[in-house]
Amino acid sequence: MSGYLKLFIPMKKLLPLFIILILLSSFTSGDSDVYPVVPHDSFVRGERLEYKVSFGIFAIGSAEMIIRDNFYRINHRDCYKIDVYGKTTGMVDWIAKVDDHWGAYVDSAALVPHISYRNIKEGNYRKNEIIRFDHRTNLIEAKVIDKKTGDFKEPNYYAAPENIRDMLAGYLYLRTIDFSKMKKGEVFTVKGFFEDTFYELDVKYRGKDKIKTKAGKFHAIKLAPIMPNNELFDGEDSIIAWISDDKNKIPLKVEAKMFIGSTSVELSGYHNVKNEVSIIK
Repeated sequence: MSGYLKLFIPMKKLLPLFIILILLSSFTSGDSDVYPVVPHDSFVRGERLEYKVSFGIFAIGSAEMIIRDNFYRINHRDCYKIDVYGKTTGMVDWIAKVDDHWGAYVDSAALVPHISYRNIKEGNYRKNEIIRFDHRTNLIEAKVIDKKTGDFKEPNYYAAPENIRDMLAGYLYLRTIDFSKMKKGEVFTVKGFFEDTFYELDVKYRGKDKIKTKAGKFHAIKLAPIMPNNELFDGEDSIIAWISDDKNKIPLKVEAKMFIGSTSVELSGYHNVKNEVSIIK
């Protein structure tokens, strides 16, 4: 059993890896309008993407990303509702069970978040969080449930730049970027808000590629986050991500070299996508 424990210790780190798949976007802002329109034609309500998570040769988890069928009215604005589910499977469930749920209400015109939430269950660790974004005052309110009382603690507030995005709003925004205007080797910067931190991450455009996944082989766009020194990922190009080279820009795969081994998240199924996919038959 100790061998299994050694192999599956990183599972708690794999959902953040999956989120990297949906992080790779430019959270740029600066328009003086409160909700500047972001033209988009790459996704549609009802879309569902499925992923498999592996550590080495072992399949240890699955994830699912859903854009709900209906619009939701938040702050007098129509919103997409996005839900992401990640969980361990098989033997790992007995050792280090993970059952996480992330979600957000994202403005259907500006692709900025109004509300995001996380319900984290990782082994004995629990976290329930709701974040509200006020884009008129550029203020973020974050509330976490007290594990002992079951009630929300006093909220924390953060002053934010205009049109700030969280991870899931950034995931949608990613799919509006025209990578055809980028040159191979060009670096762009990812900016956003997660948990209690505003972050910036440089990402290198690595050009066009072909990538095989459990859902098939695709024409793809290749991206490489430039990771700062850390205790998890091993060296330059430690993370490579691919998105489909078509109008959908579906996140296809992430591979990561970690100090304790290699792991990956890859597309295993797609449903109700808006445009023709770049699958190679």
